[in-house]
Amino acid sequence: MKMEKKNLPSLQDLYTGELERVQKENDLNLLLNQPTNSAWVKTHPFAKDVKYLTIARIEFLLTSIFINWQVEIRNVQLIANSVVTTIRLHYQDPVTGEMRWQDGLGAAPIQTDKDAGAADFDKVKSDAVMKAAPASETFAVKDAAHKLGNLFGKDLNRRDEIVYDGLAGRFDPITKIRKELSKKIGECQDPEITDKVIEAVTKLEETKELTVDDYKALLKKYFDYEMPD
Repeated sequence: MKMEKKNLPSLQDLYTGELERVQKENDLNLLLNQPTNSAWVKTHPFAKDVKYLTIARIEFLLTSIFINWQVEIRNVQLIANSVVTTIRLHYQDPVTGEMRWQDGLGAAPIQTDKDAGAADFDKVKSDAVMKAAPASETFAVKDAAHKLGNLFGKDLNRRDEIVYDGLAGRFDPITKIRKELSKKIGECQDPEITDKVIEAVTKLEETKELTVDDYKALLKKYFDYEMPD
């Protein structure tokens, strides 16, 4: 998209009211770059200082500010063992009425059976792609929205995914089960369940040091999943 060059308003602009439009555009930029409400920010329970906004909150902000917005899926491809989605987030400028856009990129891993290698596609779970594809789109939408300003979490973290060191704590049962719960949270398509799990973990950690049994109970309660011994 060719961007219009912005110059200082002329005397004619002052007479015709063009200065008021420019001021409104500045007001919009100011709004979009206000710090996001701390009450909206979620803290990931498994990584220090990792914060994010839920996709439900992002969609709420898009609707509240722009009203008219839509997601165009530009590309979906398989890279390594992940589904990677590129989207274009179209939104209507509430000041000028013009349609604008931001691109976003998201990736989600394809889940394989227990003990299978990441690239062992014979061991891919039957619903793995069904879960990974929409998850990658969700991450892409959030990535595009971040670029709109601090209100959308631009000043939080660049991405929500947590990168784990495959060797650190490899044989530690607590590390293993925390990683499993984190993976389930990342795969979950219901933001309400995700928020409930993170809230439950946070409250528990405020009062005690969680055990393997505590994490197993959370996996069973929210995801109906039993962690193998």
